[in-house]
Amino acid sequence: MAPKIFIDGEHGTTGLQIRTRMADRRDVELLSIPEAERRNAQLREDLLNSADVAILCLPDDASREAVKMVEGNNRVRVIDTSTAFRIDPDWAYGFAEMDKAQADKIRSARFVANPGCYPTGAIALIRPLRAAGIVLDSYPVTVNAVSGYTGGGKQLIAQMEDPGRDDAISASHFLYGLTLRHKHVPEITTYGKLASPPLFAPSVGRFPQGMIVQVPLHLAALAEGTTLESIHAALVEHYAGQSIVNVVPLEEGIALPRIDAEELAGKDTMKLFVFGQKRGPHVNLVALLDNLGKGASGAAVQNLGLMLSA
Repeated sequence: MAPKIFIDGEHGTTGLQIRTRMADRRDVELLSIPEAERRNAQLREDLLNSADVAILCLPDDASREAVKMVEGNNRVRVIDTSTAFRIDPDWAYGFAEMDKAQADKIRSARFVANPGCYPTGAIALIRPLRAAGIVLDSYPVTVNAVSGYTGGGKQLIAQMEDPGRDDAISASHFLYGLTLRHKHVPEITTYGKLASPPLFAPSVGRFPQGMIVQVPLHLAALAEGTTLESIHAALVEHYAGQSIVNVVPLEEGIALPRIDAEELAGKDTMKLFVFGQKRGPHVNLVALLDNLGKGASGAAVQNLGLMLSA
């Protein structure tokens, strides 16, 4: 019998992308709730408890409510795409390539917290260098990023795409999170293995899908003897043996004139780059991904595949 999957919040941006990715699959049975009934609490609870795996694409409070609905039903496993449980130690963090053991943790977990799009790029760059002892406890990490506007959900999509709205946004590119208290900072700190929170500066561009995450580094403030080459080598070693995260060869990356934030739109993979001058004082680490792909819906489907393979 095919496992039953319920996407709670399937009519939102992330849920729609997950459903699209699974539309042609015959190895699972997709349970569905009509959009007109999405606020029917009893129907939602029934569907949640009928599923083998529930994928929650909801705001934080609604996700917490949904988890309470299935807590007593040990048969139901959960993937949550909100920020509600991302640093909860009882939940497996759903970035399978984060280290060598993470895929197995996801595979055996009952509860999996799907990563955020910005943290996926940031952690992908930072964690290997922390594990290798290259980024020291004392290093003040900075993360600069730009995302496609679909990462902001239906409201931001409407603000960017409908110029007739009273709250329409006309800017081609804008910064936000200006208080430096963005909700992704705890997640980056925890899974980046950082001793202190990073300075995180997010922004949005007038393109629907895609993302660039940058982590600039001063070589003199890193572990003694660190070079452009040793940083690249640490990333290559960390991601060896898998096909989702691709570390671009050093010479190929250095030869590029520019990076297009939309290059991986519609794909569920990620590229990592190491930029700088050989024997120069600085290195710029860059992650390229689709904010709705490896940064959200694609990761959720990947995590589902791991859980169903247990």
